[in-house]
Amino acid sequence: MTLLWIPLLSLIGSVISAFTGKLTRNQATSLTMLAPLIALCITLYHAPAVLAGETIRFSAAWIPSLGLDFSLRLDGLSLLFIFMILGIGLLVILYSRYYLSNNDSMAKLYSYLMLFMTAMLGIVMSNNVIQLWVFWELTSISSFLLISYWWHKSEARKGARMALTVTGAGGLALLGGLLIIGDIVGSYNLDIILASRAIIQSHDLYELALVLVLLGAFTKSAQFPFHFWLPHAMAAPTPVSAYLHSATMVKAGIFLLARFYPALAGTEMWFILVALTGLITLLFGAYVALFKHDLKGLLAYSTISHLGLITLLLGLDTELATVAAIFHIINHATFKASLFMATGIIDHETGTRDMRKLNGMWRFMPYTATLAMVAAAAMAGVPLLNGFISKEMFFAETLHQQVLGSMSWLIPVLATIAGAFAVAYSARFIHDVFFNGDPIDLPRTPHEPPRYMRVPIEILVVLCLLVGMFPHFVVDGILSAASLAVLGKAMPEYQLSIWHGFNLPLLMSAMAVAGGLFIYVNRKHLFQFQASLPPLNAKKMFDHLVQCVIDWSQDKINKTENGSLQRYVFIMLGVILLAAGWPLFEMQKLAGSVPNTPVDLHNGIGASLLIVGAIATVISHRSRMVALLMVSIVGLMVAVVFTRFSAPDLALTQLTVEVATIILLMLALFFLPQSTPRESSSLRILRDLSIASTVGVVIASICYALLTRPLDSISDFFIANAKTGGGGTNVVNVILVDFRGFDTLGEITVLGIAALGIFKLLSRIPLFMPATDSDGRSWARERHPILLASISQSLLPLALLVSAYIFLRGHNLPGGGFIAGLVTSIAFILQYMAHGSTWISERFDVNYRKIIASGIAIAMFTGVGSWFFDKPFLTTWFDYFDIPFIGKTELASAIVFDLGVYLTVVGATLMILASLGDMTTSAEQKEGDV
Repeated sequence: MTLLWIPLLSLIGSVISAFTGKLTRNQATSLTMLAPLIALCITLYHAPAVLAGETIRFSAAWIPSLGLDFSLRLDGLSLLFIFMILGIGLLVILYSRYYLSNNDSMAKLYSYLMLFMTAMLGIVMSNNVIQLWVFWELTSISSFLLISYWWHKSEARKGARMALTVTGAGGLALLGGLLIIGDIVGSYNLDIILASRAIIQSHDLYELALVLVLLGAFTKSAQFPFHFWLPHAMAAPTPVSAYLHSATMVKAGIFLLARFYPALAGTEMWFILVALTGLITLLFGAYVALFKHDLKGLLAYSTISHLGLITLLLGLDTELATVAAIFHIINHATFKASLFMATGIIDHETGTRDMRKLNGMWRFMPYTATLAMVAAAAMAGVPLLNGFISKEMFFAETLHQQVLGSMSWLIPVLATIAGAFAVAYSARFIHDVFFNGDPIDLPRTPHEPPRYMRVPIEILVVLCLLVGMFPHFVVDGILSAASLAVLGKAMPEYQLSIWHGFNLPLLMSAMAVAGGLFIYVNRKHLFQFQASLPPLNAKKMFDHLVQCVIDWSQDKINKTENGSLQRYVFIMLGVILLAAGWPLFEMQKLAGSVPNTPVDLHNGIGASLLIVGAIATVISHRSRMVALLMVSIVGLMVAVVFTRFSAPDLALTQLTVEVATIILLMLALFFLPQSTPRESSSLRILRDLSIASTVGVVIASICYALLTRPLDSISDFFIANAKTGGGGTNVVNVILVDFRGFDTLGEITVLGIAALGIFKLLSRIPLFMPATDSDGRSWARERHPILLASISQSLLPLALLVSAYIFLRGHNLPGGGFIAGLVTSIAFILQYMAHGSTWISERFDVNYRKIIASGIAIAMFTGVGSWFFDKPFLTTWFDYFDIPFIGKTELASAIVFDLGVYLTVVGATLMILASLGDMTTSAEQKEGDV
């Protein structure tokens, strides 16, 4: 159960951070750091068991009918990533406190960071692949918010859209791959999938599943050719870059490769795709990084290169290569996060990141320069630093593989060349920024940053030194546990040491250092060569591709949509006729074995009124008010039908919905002409009549065929289990709040979203304001008759009392939150009609948006509360209590969920109707003023 608190605390922290805007910077930072700090303590509590080889699990029912559980796991690999996510996250939060200016919203950045932290924790802890994918997509959304934090900058908006597009497309591919794997194995549980390697790899769909999963991993980890989004994501604030693009988000793709390694790796296709993609990315990123003048651009391409290195290691056919990959994940996170933070300090104190201007910074900020140079040396692989050890392991493993057959000797050669370019761009970072003469036209005079702004960098640089000098004591435990989780079997023998004697990997390291320094010293020729190449702008290419897709889509839309509603309905009904009508011709007999029910007088009258109302609506459709009245007759008769067939809940719902809908339509008609011109020719009327009649015949035939055949209904199950399982005798309400509570939650969420959308639409849309009615008469001078006002005020307490009564009895008798919400809404609508919006707002100033949000939140947390009792989502709890003066009474948790439904319905209905009513009142007032 404690595992659940790790992601839950960061989610709670995200909500809390959003409300820290009025606190001081120190208070906001301390409050934000509290949640991940507690989560880190919980992780440390479980760490000894995980390091001993144990896997800790937590599971709660999510969607049992689909075999899906909300399931978490904590093994060595997830433990490593949790340490990076929470540890570096805490350092980034502290760093952000000093990085952001007073004009930037610290609460917004902290909230987005914590939301992203929640998503990453969800990915690395998920023990269900569908759940993993949900968190995967949440990282794309939250990173979009972070990259576009400075939304007023064009490059930030475009970079965020590019990142969301590429990673979102990869996420769709990943979903396809996970669904195929789940179908092959017969389960979406990660434990089962990881143990089903032989089943997956022997299946015909293995290759397709592998490609789809790799697309998801490659797009997220910026592998070639999907790398182009990462440099443009550097438009985000530097704390975001330090967190997302060095330590966490881009590592999500690497985590996916490592997580599915036991199930998908080991085949020739895996080794070729993963190894070649990693090798190309390694070389390309290292080469391009050398030519970037922007500090963050250099670090972005170096990140791409190092991610390619890790991917290449995971694609090599050796167990030690996997260990080296895990080790380099740790090392890259430490030195790259510190380099990004040092870059942020340089930008913060000088006003620029252009290395052509940043010269001689050693004289102005020697302490920061020292930290940055140590981190850059670790990135280059200098001895006594962490990057050196993992680089040597990398070189060693390139010598022991056969991925390319007889041409496999190319891999160590190309790896050495990439290592040389890593030394070259690291040397450029150090020399061009901190030495190389005097600064040129800096916007600000540089100086050391605030003391605590350097603390995160100091911690990370010390880790680089400690791991580089004492690797066995610092990281051997977590490295072994993480590697064991990836390999899924006994660990290969390896030794973390700064000295392995004179060997070929050491020679490769020396050649990389010497070659890198040579490249940097003679970089002028390479710069000239690069300048002679045709320029390739990934951003322009991406924008052009997007524009081509938009143009193509618009062309198809223009050909399909001509603005004719009749045409759209004609196409839709035509498809329905083909799909539903054709099977009727294959039936030998339409009627089934169930005898027809005799038509009595009452049913005949009701059916006749329904038919007359429907026909009258069609005939009078040009007179909108008359048509509305005819439609209301149809709605009233539907309610009567529900009553006739013993469905009082549905009848009550239909009546209240009908009242609210008719009022809504009447308010909408105020802004429309009272009648419409004759728009159809006789031939078109004949066509439409033929189509409508044909559809009516088909639908009526289908209904008759169904009603005259035996039907196995699930109603018996609900009737039998409503009381014992849901604690209520009103089967309809128990279904809504328990058996199908997830559906109800989705429906009220959609209702809230629709209400907010209508509210925003009405707040901006220009509407026609009629000055008179259809006969040319001006509106009445007395807008609010005193008789109506007096009656409405008298009815309000009674209506609210009825609403409360219907709400409280709903679990056992006809009623419930939805009906009660509509009754309350109608009571307030009557007040709006009688007194007007201004009078109501002066006495009842309520934010309906908050009511909607509160209702959905209450319903959601009611469902989540079931997990704390090891029950499926939205499971109803009930018991009987002796209450003084009342007696023995049943209390059920469903009433809290019903309260959420009630608030959402009230908020949504009143928001829509009050908005339209307010606009109507405004129009009348303008006319009165004239």
